[in-house]
Amino acid sequence: MLRAILFDLDGTLLDTLPDIEERTNDMLARFGYPLITREQTRSYVGDGARRLVERALPANAENTSECYTYFKEHFAEGGGNTKLFLGEEKSLNRLLAHGLKFGVVTNKPQDAAEKIIKSFFPRIPFEFIGGDSGLFPCKPDPSLALYAALSMRVAPAECAFVGDGETDVKTAINAGMFGVSALWGYRSREQLLNAGATVFAENFKQLEKILIERQTFFRKTIDIES
Repeated sequence: MLRAILFDLDGTLLDTLPDIEERTNDMLARFGYPLITREQTRSYVGDGARRLVERALPANAENTSECYTYFKEHFAEGGGNTKLFLGEEKSLNRLLAHGLKFGVVTNKPQDAAEKIIKSFFPRIPFEFIGGDSGLFPCKPDPSLALYAALSMRVAPAECAFVGDGETDVKTAINAGMFGVSALWGYRSREQLLNAGATVFAENFKQLEKILIERQTFFRKTIDIES
């Protein structure tokens, strides 16, 4: 039975790409490196802040740790260009009305994740917000997702894992969760297919339909068996 949904953050719950690009280029300019484009930013995100910084820096950069420290210190400041996706708030509220619990599992730094969720979803009760705190490996390692399920008192098999990246596909598989790939995010269907994705949602309305149908199916199965 489906009891909880774990969401990725960047590209899934929020369109943060413009602000990530701005923060990354702020770091690059601070240390005298060439700036990156929006498309480069899109291809670099998904594996955590450190990997983003490493990918954005030139191959011969010798001060990666210093750049990463600066980036992480300023990342939580956020920006003014982040926004919700079309139809998102209504779908989230309808999913809540079906008794589903919400959690966030992201490779974004923990402080930045907490700040942005509280800012954009003041009336949505996320029972768990987990980011890169140094306590768990980054996705696609399933440790944080499994800890989220434990904290929310649901079994991994009772969780859906919704994300827009290859790391999210692999996290769902590694954690034994029902994975749904969000096509409104930063990766193509082909990229997600190559990562092992099997279920896709074009938008939040379609995601809502997929999750409610899964929840209803298992409820009917339990009723028949009992």
